[in-house]
Amino acid sequence: MTENAPAIGIIGGSGLYQMEGVENPTEQRVQTPFGDPSDAIIGGRMHERQVYFLPRHGRGHRLLPHELNHRANIYALRSLNVRWIISVTAVGSLQEKYAPRDVLLPAQFFDRTSQRADHTFFGDGIAAHVGFAEPISAGLRNILAESARGLGVHVHNGGTYVNMDGPAFSTRAESEFNRRQGFDVIGMTNVPEAKLAREAEIALATMAMITDYDCWKVEEEPVSAQTVFEHLVANAETAKKILAEAISRIPTEPNWPEHRALDTALVTDRKLWPATTRQKLGAILGRFT
Repeated sequence: MTENAPAIGIIGGSGLYQMEGVENPTEQRVQTPFGDPSDAIIGGRMHERQVYFLPRHGRGHRLLPHELNHRANIYALRSLNVRWIISVTAVGSLQEKYAPRDVLLPAQFFDRTSQRADHTFFGDGIAAHVGFAEPISAGLRNILAESARGLGVHVHNGGTYVNMDGPAFSTRAESEFNRRQGFDVIGMTNVPEAKLAREAEIALATMAMITDYDCWKVEEEPVSAQTVFEHLVANAETAKKILAEAISRIPTEPNWPEHRALDTALVTDRKLWPATTRQKLGAILGRFT
């Protein structure tokens, strides 16, 4: 495999701030037209594949969900030729059948965030509307499911992740509402990553690591940062094992539908694209110029 071969990106969530088993790791500070990513990106080799790891909240967990520069994070990974992203994230369970330390691989999202202007690369003279009916790469999700099952992990393949703003956890009324809507897990970070990855023609799947029952389950202690810590540590170890197993199963050629998402998304005639915007989005629009 060459250094410029299509790469695999891993975004680590709460509790997962580094990856073991990466050969010859190098730290890269990537500058983007959208600002700085959450932290330096660690590149290296795993199972003969080029892998890049980015801690979503920064090492030491310094960034709150609303402070995350999702555009910089995804753009930086795409500029390194990342074509698959495994997004690891801590979530609360909204259903009895999903217990703390289980893994859920959502197939759908419901967006309750309020910062949508920051969740697209487009604008400034180039309009695009990506298809998002199926927001998760089914191919990558199934690879994660197979890898988890092979390790004996209690994994649920499918379900809906509802994305709230945070940083406070839900009220009990909000938690009950989300639960009655049929949503399965709740988190604060993943929808923006999925939308931007689709625009960047990256196949993304989410590995939702359950830490708690949110606060709907009255017989349980309401969720707090302290109560989830032990689950975070255990979940991080599980995530590392699944990732190590899954990486070797990911194809080497980016030829899934997600890798050509812009074929039917770009609305503005190319002759009208402003030069500055075209240049700013070079890592994404390179094949169209």
